[in-house]
Amino acid sequence: MSTDIRLKEQLPDLTRRIVETYQRGLPIHHLGHCPLPNYDTIISACEDLKEILYPGYRRREHLHLGNVTYHVGDLIDGLHDKLTTQIGRALRHIVAAQRSASDQGMPPPPLPSSVRECTEEADFEALGQAKAIQFLERIPEVRRVLATDVQAAYDGDPAVRTLDEVIFCYPGLEAVTIHRLAHLLHRLEVPLIPRMMAEWAHSRTGIDIHPGATIGDHFFIDHGTGVVIGETCEIGSHVKLYQGVTLGALSFQTDDDGQLIRGTKRHPTLEDRVVIYANATVLGGNTRVGHDSVIGSSVWLTRSVDPRTTVVLERPKLRMRGESPEPSADWQI
Repeated sequence: MSTDIRLKEQLPDLTRRIVETYQRGLPIHHLGHCPLPNYDTIISACEDLKEILYPGYRRREHLHLGNVTYHVGDLIDGLHDKLTTQIGRALRHIVAAQRSASDQGMPPPPLPSSVRECTEEADFEALGQAKAIQFLERIPEVRRVLATDVQAAYDGDPAVRTLDEVIFCYPGLEAVTIHRLAHLLHRLEVPLIPRMMAEWAHSRTGIDIHPGATIGDHFFIDHGTGVVIGETCEIGSHVKLYQGVTLGALSFQTDDDGQLIRGTKRHPTLEDRVVIYANATVLGGNTRVGHDSVIGSSVWLTRSVDPRTTVVLERPKLRMRGESPEPSADWQI
């Protein structure tokens, strides 16, 4: 069956109708404004950063102490340029977004303190470079903390044979690696980019960690799929989570106009050496799980528990229909 060329005559009218939707005030386009951070460039920077954090595991083979300095230096130089441009774009955009929101009578997004005096293109470029350098300066410390996360996975999972297996294969480490980088940018008040990084890791691993969450060292997510960690979570050291765990908000406060109140403590706090098993849900900014506590599978927890507490559901009752009769004594099993 051949295509009907006459049907293509509808396409110009379709194009016109689509473009008309851009002119009706629907706020889901970015036309005629300063450029946004480029998604592909941000992901490329993440891959470069992982190459620095875990040299020899990813793209470049045959690295040794004789050539690794050149390799890392080349990556750092490229990251400086990428991040300077992309952070500058993000800062410029948030200023433009605030002005646009004010013009439209919408609640404006909060401005980072560092951009309140910026008025010129050169200001954003210089500030982007300053924040890029501050970020890159923290890479040695990030490597130190990630080494504890790798060790926590090895110590916490008997299925692991080597540290290399953790670095190559574990989605929990992948998600936590990107989180620790995104969290640094979040603390530097860089808009957009930390969320772009977090959602990229989410799409790859099934683990959703907001870059605002604070996480201590020796952190291990086992299996990982379906884990959610909210923006204002505070997690201590030596904490272990299993798949399906949600550390979320119990409710959302609103102001007199019905708008969500942002920036409040909405998510729980886990103290040191807490273990939370699969599909447990812990909610609320006032909820604190004391150190050395264990939260069992499928628990729904909305209030604080004291240190060294074990929280479990009562044993459920199973009911099965259509079961086979009990095997007789002469059956061989």
